[in-house]
Amino acid sequence: MPKFAVLSDIHSNLDAFEEVLRDIETLSITDIFSLGDNIGYGPEPDAVIQRLAALNIPSVLGNHELAVNDPSELDWFNPVARASLQKTVAMLSKASIEKIHQFPYCRICDDCRFVHGFPPDSPVIYQFQASTEELRQTFATLSERLFFTGHTHYPEIIELIDDRIERYEFNKGILPLHPEGRYIVNVGSVGQPRDGNNNAKYVVYDPDTATLELRYIPYDVETVVAKILAAGLPEAHATRLR
Repeated sequence: MPKFAVLSDIHSNLDAFEEVLRDIETLSITDIFSLGDNIGYGPEPDAVIQRLAALNIPSVLGNHELAVNDPSELDWFNPVARASLQKTVAMLSKASIEKIHQFPYCRICDDCRFVHGFPPDSPVIYQFQASTEELRQTFATLSERLFFTGHTHYPEIIELIDDRIERYEFNKGILPLHPEGRYIVNVGSVGQPRDGNNNAKYVVYDPDTATLELRYIPYDVETVVAKILAAGLPEAHATRLR
C-alpha cells in the first residue's frame, strides 16, 4: 500500500505550508490529507485554500472553517481569536468560501479516519477532553485502526493494545506501530505549533512498514511574523510563532 502524508492546522501560514509541500516532494508520497483549520490566525488564508484546491488535497472541516460556514459558531472563540477570524473571513475570496462549504466533517480511507477534533467527526472537541472511558467507547464503536486528528497543535499518540489505553507524546522521528494496536494520532500543526518547537510539523504513514513518522520542517518564521503584523491581525498570533 502507498504511504501518505497527513497535516493539520495550517492556519493561513502559506510559508510553512509551502516548505512542507517541498519536503513531501522528496518522499514517495501518493496522497496528502488535511485535517482542517487551514485558515485563521495567519496572513494568507485565501492563498492556502487555493493551494489546497490546486493540488486536490482533500480536507475535513476544522473549527475555523465551521465558523465560516456558520457565523454563530464565532461565539465559541475567545475574543482575540474571534476578531482574527472575522478579519480572515473578509480576506477569503468567494471561490475559497465555496470550497470551505464543501469540506466534510470527516473522511475515511484505507482503514483510517481523518477528523479535525475528536472522532468520529467533531471539529470542536479536543482529544484531551476525552476520558479513558470515552476513548474506550470510541475505539469500540468505530472500526478503523488509525484515527488522525489535529486541533490541539500538539503531537500526541493514544494507543489501544489488549484493552489497555495509553497516552504519550509523539516525538520527532519514526514510530513503529504494534501489530495489534489501534491509534488516535494527533499530527500537530503546520502553521502554528504549540509544543515548544516552532518548526512546521506533519506526519507520514507507511502501511507497508506499519510506521508513523513525525517530521519537523523549518521555515522563515520572521517573514510570517511580519506578514501577520502587516495584515493587521492580532500581535499574539505573530509572537506565538516565535
